[in-house]
Amino acid sequence: MANQASANRRSTKHMDTEPPVGVSAAPPRPGALENAALGLAEPALAEHVVADPAMTDPVVPEHADTAAEPTMIDKLRGMRWSVLLNAANTVYVQFTFFGSAFVIFLDRLALSKSDIGFILALIPFANLLAIVIAPVAARYGYKRTFILFFGLRKVVTALLLLTPWVVATFGGGAAFAFVALVVGLFASFRTVEETAYYPWYQEFVPNAVRGVYSAWSNIATALVGVISVLIAGWVIETSDSLFGFMVLISAGVIFGLFSTWCAIFIPGGAPVAADHGQPAGQRNLREALHDRDFLRYLIGLALITLGTVPIASFLPLYLQEQVGLSAGSAIFVQMGGLIGTIVSSYIWGWASDRYGGRPVMLTGVGLFVIMPLFWWFMPRGTAWGLYLALAISFAQGLANLGWGIGATRLLFGSVVPKEKNMDYLAIWFAWAGITAGISQLAGGWILDYGRNMAGEFWLITLDPYVPLFVLAIVAPFLSIFLLAAIRGDSAVSMGQFAGLFMRGNPFMAMTSLVKYYSAAGEHATVRTTELLGQARSTLAINELLEALTDPRFNVRFEAIQAAARLKPDPQLTAALARILHGKNPALSVLAAWALGRIGDSGAIEPLRKGLDAPYRSVQAHCIRALGTLGDKRAVRTLLARLETESDEGLLLAYASALGNLRVSKATFQLLPLLARSEEEEMRWEVALALARIIGDEKYFIQLWRNTRSAPGTPLAQALTKLKRRLAQSYPHEKELVRQLETAAQAFAQEDLLAGAHGLGALLQAMPLEGCEYICGVLAEACGAELVNATTVREEYVVLGLHALALCVAG
Repeated sequence: MANQASANRRSTKHMDTEPPVGVSAAPPRPGALENAALGLAEPALAEHVVADPAMTDPVVPEHADTAAEPTMIDKLRGMRWSVLLNAANTVYVQFTFFGSAFVIFLDRLALSKSDIGFILALIPFANLLAIVIAPVAARYGYKRTFILFFGLRKVVTALLLLTPWVVATFGGGAAFAFVALVVGLFASFRTVEETAYYPWYQEFVPNAVRGVYSAWSNIATALVGVISVLIAGWVIETSDSLFGFMVLISAGVIFGLFSTWCAIFIPGGAPVAADHGQPAGQRNLREALHDRDFLRYLIGLALITLGTVPIASFLPLYLQEQVGLSAGSAIFVQMGGLIGTIVSSYIWGWASDRYGGRPVMLTGVGLFVIMPLFWWFMPRGTAWGLYLALAISFAQGLANLGWGIGATRLLFGSVVPKEKNMDYLAIWFAWAGITAGISQLAGGWILDYGRNMAGEFWLITLDPYVPLFVLAIVAPFLSIFLLAAIRGDSAVSMGQFAGLFMRGNPFMAMTSLVKYYSAAGEHATVRTTELLGQARSTLAINELLEALTDPRFNVRFEAIQAAARLKPDPQLTAALARILHGKNPALSVLAAWALGRIGDSGAIEPLRKGLDAPYRSVQAHCIRALGTLGDKRAVRTLLARLETESDEGLLLAYASALGNLRVSKATFQLLPLLARSEEEEMRWEVALALARIIGDEKYFIQLWRNTRSAPGTPLAQALTKLKRRLAQSYPHEKELVRQLETAAQAFAQEDLLAGAHGLGALLQAMPLEGCEYICGVLAEACGAELVNATTVREEYVVLGLHALALCVAG
């Protein structure tokens, strides 16, 4: 699941929004710096995921001394050093305890899988020290504590350079003890440093720019991580001894010390004065342990960790032993996860901020269930195995970051009450370490006990790693039921979240969002707003809502048109309703049209109010929109106003709406309106309204299109097609067939007036008992107009032919 060993240790950090560099990250892990170094979101970094009102202020003990609070300028300047710190620390992380190279290093020492698991487990197990360290770190000062122990852990790491001498002098058994001792010291110093880092981080990163900071930090660390992995893979590939590992460790220590120096320039982290009203270190852990959502989170976290950490830790060895990759290639696989981090960091963070941490988290967990299958069924011994592994690692990186960012946001935004964060986070930090450590040990034990597993079962190749893959599928699957039951930080469910990416064109929507925020001027903003509508994706709703309130008229105008292309959404409907009732008639008209086009029944009431708007153009569009939405309750009002209205524009709007609503009573008002209308476009629209009332609008439009040029022939053909049905409907009325043939012949000769007279005579001669009442009324009215016509009114010809077709159809 994971993509590499980097995950191994990384898996020990549950606070990072992203899992290890390509591994199936464990839950947000307490390893802020490692996370950042591995290209994951920092512990709190994931806070670009945390946009929860409850987290608007840094979580600092109430009794903290705020006199020396850094200014915003100081914080912004310090964040640059923080990003540089994370980037430099990435090299240290990849070259030492948290990269795939370290697992391969332990394997080169001829340690068993159980021994490797034990050494890896020392790092997360050390988290238990956090509960007793937190008060001391606060009194000494978070910044001073961090710098001291962040630097000490680099010095301890340098002791690994003595490993070749220990092996040569005392043998392999002593090497295991020596490395375990070094890792144990490192883990202890790391726990102290991490415990101090979290509250300091919350202080020096302003909430207003936390998301931007996270994005830049993730991108910087991931890019540096890719380069580091390339170098590590090349060094190990070209070295047959421990010398290559010593080169990497030496370089890692140098970069680590540089990252420690960078921390000096980050502000904040002053000592916290003791609260004399309460005994130091007093805890109320029982209440946290009785919080059902918190317990669900912890158990779900344990299942995720148990499923992802073992396979993540031993993935480099699996790729070597079973897939057939070289040691260097197994390290290169990490790049896929890092690139996945770069590509998806902004997207996951943006989605989590907008739709909540829970749906993002559950999506990541869902991917966790699937990813082990890809690793498990990788082809063995193929020339293109590395490329396939990189592709899977890339997908794994997407899953890791989705889980990490979502889980971190949910933890800080919903699961952990701000006022009780000390107790909750102490338990969480310790629990994360325990579960990660047990998972590391379990992974090694399972591999050792199953080392003789071989063979095939159906199409499944059996090897010692099969139990780890099964565990990696089952454990995350079970966690879904627990995590889904936690109170969410938004009303969006996982199904709804997934649906957002299945409507419209999500790729176009995402690229348009980026262009929208980077648009330099009004013209560019208008263009990108248009693209948001063309994407037809609900992912763009927030941006469209913003564009609807933009101070630039053209942007608002374009946003209304874009909103009309989307599926119904209550927020968009409410925003368009506000514009409809505003003082800008140009936008109100367009808003009324958009409300009708979207098709949201929630728009009916605002549109009814728009019937009394001070502008007739707005009234007309509200009338039309109500007809489009099928508002039957508005029929009485529309009929009453049609009788007394004199404005042609409004009369036409009433006709269109009543036609859409198929109001039969309106026929007796629309026929006189058609007769007295002088403008051709108005006559055709009234005729269409009448055609809609009797039904089969499609046939009417087809006739209209066919008669746009040289109408005689298509009219003759239409009549000829009705001849057989006319004869069947009125078998004893032979004269009707003769009249039809006469009219068709006249139309065929392009004698439109004679054809109109013939069609009119046919309509008047037809027995209308077999027609629907309104259809018969319309046929009779058209017949009377056509028989007495001195000039051809094509709308009467088409409408009469339309009525004839419906009558003979039964």
